Amino acid sequence: MIARLLTFSAAAAILASAPVVAQRGQRGAQPPSSPRAMTPFDLTGYWISIVTEDWRWRMITPAKGDYASVPLNAAAQRAADAWDPAKDEAAGEQCRSYGAAAIMRVPGRLHITWDGDAALRIETEAGTQTRLFEFGPPSPSRSGDGTWQGRSVAQWETAGRTGMFGAGPPPKATGLKVITTHLRPGYLRRNGVPYSENAVLTEYYNVMPKEENGDTWLIITTVVQDPQYLTGRFITSTHFKKLPDGATWHPTPCRAS
Repeated sequence: MIARLLTFSAAAAILASAPVVAQRGQRGAQPPSSPRAMTPFDLTGYWISIVTEDWRWRMITPAKGDYASVPLNAAAQRAADAWDPAKDEAAGEQCRSYGAAAIMRVPGRLHITWDGDAALRIETEAGTQTRLFEFGPPSPSRSGDGTWQGRSVAQWETAGRTGMFGAGPPPKATGLKVITTHLRPGYLRRNGVPYSENAVLTEYYNVMPKEENGDTWLIITTVVQDPQYLTGRFITSTHFKKLPDGATWHPTPCRAS
């Protein structure tokens, strides 16, 4: 009898203390930070591309058939060899080389702003394009299906680890990763090198620590995968330098050649 009473008393004590523990946990819990609050660096502002590589493919329109360094399959080579800029213009397809898979390689300026606390907006001077990077599932009203810029889902990459049972400081955001799908078919290069609607674009954005002379650099690593036209990953690295303001901002329309 005494043993049963002791067991009952112990169980009652545990049940009585449970709400207190829960309340303490609730008081000590921190609300999740918004993507904007978690940013490890300032992406906002105006940036200008600095062409440090692939000059012949970026600064001028390459000749038809010049698709060196792009891992194209036979179908893609045939499509590139049939490129006709006049036909693109007539069909209203002059923005084919300004889609998400290519736009960051087009020389010009970027204007980056926050669109609320959970989305980044990138406007491009070249082609007057707008990209929206949404953290978490894209909103239905911004699906971007079958458009030049597609549907982009962003996440902060993190470093560090928590202690036992999740104790300790949370991991720290170190860089931005963006995956873009649902693209309208376009060109990886202005001379008709194609990517299809099945292409998947993965990008990594990193802002470097400020240089001694005050310069701030943004490095974008781009990986394009396309089962329809590419035999492997097409990887590029593009550099931008931060501008003090938008005084030189001058958007221009798409052109086919």
